[in-house]
Amino acid sequence: MDGTAERRIEELDEATCRALLRTAAIGRIAFTEGALPAVQPVAFVVDGAEIVIPTRRGSKVTAASRHTVVAFEVDDVDLAERTGWNVTVVGPSRVIEDPDEIHRLDAYGVRPWAPGGAGHCYVGITVGLLRGRRVHRDGQPQGPRCVPAGFW
Repeated sequence: MDGTAERRIEELDEATCRALLRTAAIGRIAFTEGALPAVQPVAFVVDGAEIVIPTRRGSKVTAASRHTVVAFEVDDVDLAERTGWNVTVVGPSRVIEDPDEIHRLDAYGVRPWAPGGAGHCYVGITVGLLRGRRVHRDGQPQGPRCVPAGFW
């Protein structure tokens, strides 16, 4: 057998997608840079109905996230088993530069993934579309590793 027969694809419901978003520490933001697609790894936190990404003023992520639609993705894979899951968020973005809001978001303790740069800000992505899927083996547990309480 080729190993794919016992694997299945499952479309994830909204509650499972939301729970899985909370289990990842690093995600990827997809945006447009010079009319071309770009993807960068980013640290993030979920704050209410937004994905919030700490970044630096003047960064490519900040420049590309001024009221544009972006995509954000998190995942977890088991390369040996060829199983895993992914969750994708698509929605409008905004740059958060208000000092009071920055101070509030700083309390989460999440820092920019990329080093350098002067001054920090945040990029917020409002969840417009939320989709996910899981590739699993028959008989493998299909729930998220942890389901946090109080999400959205």
